[in-house]
Amino acid sequence: MSRALIVVDVQRGFEDPAWGRRNNPAAEDNVARLIEAWRRRGEPIVFVRHDSRTPGSPLAPGTPGNAFHEVVSGEPDLLVTKTVHSSFHGTPDLDAWLRLHHVGGVVVCGIQTNMCCETTARVADDLGYDMTFALDATYTFDLPGISADELARATAATLAADFGTVAKTDELV
Repeated sequence: MSRALIVVDVQRGFEDPAWGRRNNPAAEDNVARLIEAWRRRGEPIVFVRHDSRTPGSPLAPGTPGNAFHEVVSGEPDLLVTKTVHSSFHGTPDLDAWLRLHHVGGVVVCGIQTNMCCETTARVADDLGYDMTFALDATYTFDLPGISADELARATAATLAADFGTVAKTDELV
């Protein structure tokens, strides 16, 4: 079974200090390792870019923050743009593309762990894909009353309980 690597929103705009304190400083290195491993194996790679419609957003199209981080290198097999949380609700249709290419599994990585990555993972499972979540290739930010590390742990527990497998980059490369 072919597994696509879905690299969610690894964009420069998340470097903006307005987001606050983040966790997992190794996330970008792990994303790069996953991309390299998928290329080496010849498996499909999907890059997803969030094109924010929020005025003043660091992820707005036409701003430097909309660009991918340097670790998101080379050409993907598919580029999806979206304005909502799930990569499956963007353009072009990710589900249709995966089915056309007979992809039965996905590995999700990127930014933010508990937002767009988790939503993409949940929808992938709902659509019947064998979902793996590369937790150490994601990061998120503190929210009022809860740290980024706590949010990541909660995401991992929720996904592992009913949506798929939570793995480390070392297990996937």
